[in-house]
Amino acid sequence: MGYEHELIIPNEGFPFKLFRFEGKDGHYVREKHWHRSIEIFAVFEGTLTFFINEEKYPLKPGEFILLNSNEIHSVVSPLPNHTIVLQIPMNVFRNYYAQDGMILFTHSPRRQDQKIMELMESMYRDIQIKETGYEWKVQSDFFMLIYLLVTKYRKQEILPEEIRHYRKLNRLSMITGYIRDNYTKDLSLETVAEIFGYSPSYLSRMFQKYARTNYKTFLQDVRVEYGFQELANTDHTIGEIAMNHGFPNQKAFTREFRKKYGILPSEYRKRQKSAMD
Repeated sequence: MGYEHELIIPNEGFPFKLFRFEGKDGHYVREKHWHRSIEIFAVFEGTLTFFINEEKYPLKPGEFILLNSNEIHSVVSPLPNHTIVLQIPMNVFRNYYAQDGMILFTHSPRRQDQKIMELMESMYRDIQIKETGYEWKVQSDFFMLIYLLVTKYRKQEILPEEIRHYRKLNRLSMITGYIRDNYTKDLSLETVAEIFGYSPSYLSRMFQKYARTNYKTFLQDVRVEYGFQELANTDHTIGEIAMNHGFPNQKAFTREFRKKYGILPSEYRKRQKSAMD
């Protein structure tokens, strides 16, 4: 396989991750990768080109692409664009799973496409403005979007080849999901391997092959990303943040933060405060 696995961490306080596409400035290519979450790319300005299991899907303004869990995809963004991305963890759909914990959605256009676009635009705008009670409005729009997905876009019949493909990547997705939910604990490779019935060496090879990284680096990346959220959204000290997210001390958190984001946590906080003044 050799494709990169992406771990989805929701926005703080919400059961999803919503953000502006990082390739908004153009000259951007995201190589083949996969994740357990459902993902929607909604294009409002400019164009994007998706490749899903080698099939090409060009998008223009007013169109979106709906990506299934464990679906290998890449995206090409040669020109500037305004695209909003919504990533929805699979457990949101647990009451609608088919066999093997699967749920699949169609890529084909539907009459409800415009409503999906409107809901995503509204959610993104409200999260940016943060007016009083915005959380309830965003949640309301999100649940309406989920209703449309499960009633209008869900595939009722899943083909045998789709099941086989899903099983290949589902094992590691379940493990990375467990890590995401328990990352503050002492999660050694040996501990996680035992929980899922693998030998440590087999689990290590699984990460190298499917996630293209080693277990320790993956775990540290999860901890740093959650730490980044707390750094950006609270006034907690850097030492407190380090301890809240599984690091032994502030020095260890600072080292991993700089490695991932190219800046010290203290410097990031200074820039954030300057931007608000």
